Amino acid sequence: MTSEGLATGERDIDIWLTYYDEIVDARQLVELRALLNPEEVSKEGRFLFADDRKRYLVTRAMVRMLLSRYAPVEPARWEFSKNAYGRPGIANAMDETRGLIFNISHTRGLIALAVTRGRELGVDVENVVARSTSIDIAERFFSPVEVAELSCVPAERQQDRFFEYWTFKEAYIKARGMGLSLPLDRFSFDFPHHGAVRISIQPDLDDHAERWSFWQCRPTADYVMAICAERGAGAPPGISMRKFTPLADETPLTPEFLKTSDFRRR
Repeated sequence: MTSEGLATGERDIDIWLTYYDEIVDARQLVELRALLNPEEVSKEGRFLFADDRKRYLVTRAMVRMLLSRYAPVEPARWEFSKNAYGRPGIANAMDETRGLIFNISHTRGLIALAVTRGRELGVDVENVVARSTSIDIAERFFSPVEVAELSCVPAERQQDRFFEYWTFKEAYIKARGMGLSLPLDRFSFDFPHHGAVRISIQPDLDDHAERWSFWQCRPTADYVMAICAERGAGAPPGISMRKFTPLADETPLTPEFLKTSDFRRR
């Protein structure tokens, strides 16, 4: 079931993108639902809005189908557990799943799945068109230095800059596996030049900036996505990206990273 070119070694990260609105055949949704366990099927039915039900269904089926590219487990037979902070992980006990790490993010219209081995990993994607924001939200959640920088950005750029900060922050706390138990104002990002990002972490968070690599891109004009991964030894990991439509097709993508932490200081 595994495929060549996937993140089977510790140097690679695979990003899979699914635009779930493109799945319009009801028979496909029935086939995807057959991969879910009874608890997942029940949870799908509890969502009030049709878009939320569809997004949940496609997310759960997508994770199962794609993880089967990395280990010899049938999609319907994947088992998952959660850590103390609610982060899902793989519960199947076999050699091929040991060290296999995944992280999920979804927003209106798009699901992102990141997969690697042997390193902590977080991904966040946001729809910058469907969601609106304000400086008040930044003042509540961001660090003082981020709020000050955001307030200096021209009004027409503030929405995009907000989500540049937000996706980096979400990717980091997801990579830490601790969610919002990590106060968002106790670490901050800055952009030393147009294509670069740096993180600063307060000592009480028991972490150091050199542990992590960051990337950010725009899959389309409507979305911002950030990735956070442990550096490990040696060079930073390579990233491959694919568009994936369950039960239909997949297309390799060539991401243009707008910001990365692996830069030469200017």
